[in-house]
Parts: sequence; C-alpha cells; structure tokens
Amino acid sequence: MTTPMPGTRPQTRQVRTDLLGIYLNDHLAGSTVGAGRSLFMARSHRDPPFAEPLRQLAGEIAEDRASLLRIMRSLGVPKRRYKIAASGAVERLGRLKSNGRLYRRSPLTLVVELEFLRLGVKGKELGWRTLRALAEADGRFDEQELDGLIARAERQMNTLEELRVRAVQDVLLSG
Repeated sequence: MTTPMPGTRPQTRQVRTDLLGIYLNDHLAGSTVGAGRSLFMARSHRDPPFAEPLRQLAGEIAEDRASLLRIMRSLGVPKRRYKIAASGAVERLGRLKSNGRLYRRSPLTLVVELEFLRLGVKGKELGWRTLRALAEADGRFDEQELDGLIARAERQMNTLEELRVRAVQDVLLSG
C-alpha cells in the first residue's frame, strides 16, 4: 500500500466482491463445521464444569453462523451449497477419528475437541476482523455489529481456553 503525498486524498478503493464471495463461502463452510462440532460436544459432555459452557457456546456459534448468512445476503453473496454439504460431511466424518478406543470415547477426546473448536473460533474472529477492515471502504457493513461479533469471538476464545486447561488438568495429570 502506498502512502499518499501530503495534501492529497488517498485513492478510494472498492471491495472485490468476486473474491469476497469466495472468502465468505469458505468461512461459511468453516462455520458449518464449527456449529456441528459445538452442538455435538454440547450433547456429548455432561460433566458439570463443561456441560453448561458448551451448551452456551453451541448456541452462540449457531447465532454467529446465522449472522454470517445474514451478512452474505445483505451483500448479495450466494451460498455455495456444495461447500456447506462437504463441510458438514467432513465434520461428521471427523467424529469417527481414531482415539485409542474402539467402542467408547477416550478421555483425551475432550481436550482435542476443545483445541479444534478454539482454532475454529480464532478463524471466525479473524473473518469478522477482515470484514471490519472492509467496513471503512464499504458502507454495506454494519461496524457496530462486526465489533460485537469480534467481542463475542474473543469471549468464546477465553471460555474455550479455560475449558481446555481444565480438561488438560483433568485428563493428563494423575493423582
């Protein structure tokens, strides 16, 4: 990016909607995986210190996905259904991963799932930050909404980190 000469106005830049559509659909695919995984985790973990925070997170992650869809509609970006279907299938296949146990969940599963979900929420946060950066060039973005989504993603990251550390201590420390 070049710096404008003193006394001149910077060039007006436009959002590349073709690339933005690809970008948003990729994030929609990721949010499909995150929403599915968080719901699965909320239903699977009944331990009191994990159950309620996971239910809360699953609800918020579903709301965030709905926000992304709303933003895409407002920008006229069509959903790429094949990406949504493929990402949903990948999330369900991910449940079949080897965890050292054949018939029941490994205690380590919670640690790995929390790490996976935390990575997804970080990606979501970065996506909201990207849209926030574009809001200065494109008035179709609601800056306040994006600021709220960024703040919520940060809270989700903190919650997931607290749960992850608790799970690590519960699972990997003896005694």
